[in-house]
Amino acid sequence: MHTFTETWQRSFPTATSGSHLFAEFEERARAAAAEVFRCATLTEAREALLRLVEGAGVTKAVVVESPLQLAAGVTEALRARGVEVYTAPAEIAEHAPTADIGISGVEFGVAETGSVFQEGYAIATRLVTILPPLHVVFLPSANIVPDVPQAFEIIAKNFDRGYLGFITGPSRTGDIERVLTIGVHGPGRFAIIACDEAPQGGTR
Repeated sequence: MHTFTETWQRSFPTATSGSHLFAEFEERARAAAAEVFRCATLTEAREALLRLVEGAGVTKAVVVESPLQLAAGVTEALRARGVEVYTAPAEIAEHAPTADIGISGVEFGVAETGSVFQEGYAIATRLVTILPPLHVVFLPSANIVPDVPQAFEIIAKNFDRGYLGFITGPSRTGDIERVLTIGVHGPGRFAIIACDEAPQGGTR
């Protein structure tokens, strides 16, 4: 389902992007109320997720698996903790409205805004992103671009139709008497687990 991750890396501008931008990205993401966890290894990334799951009392999860999640053994670890995990598109459609957590991968982060970019062509990806009250994404920590214009340059080289999403913190709305409210039209919590180790081993 999550195919963009497997093809876009060839056009990623390594000369102007990378982990040196992570501090700015993290600062902006936290300012938008995102929770950010940077992990050196896949094992640490998996453990960071399990701590979030335990703290939130998660019993049901809907998961769209990215290469980073697969390498970290996320689905197996959740099931070993007794969490009901649904990964098939039909299962996600059925269980996303009542799941405690949605977990997915993202392609890259944008330092300028603290946003993450996600290809959302599959309906399951969009359901996981918006319906559960807690959304957690896995991000390769080296995949940070400086600004929105460069983000769109990358997208233009890889994607010609479908659904794209920039996620910046949890859902928020201020259209009711101009009072900011969190979690009305989407997740009330949004967490980013960034990992230095690449799925095939080593770092980027």
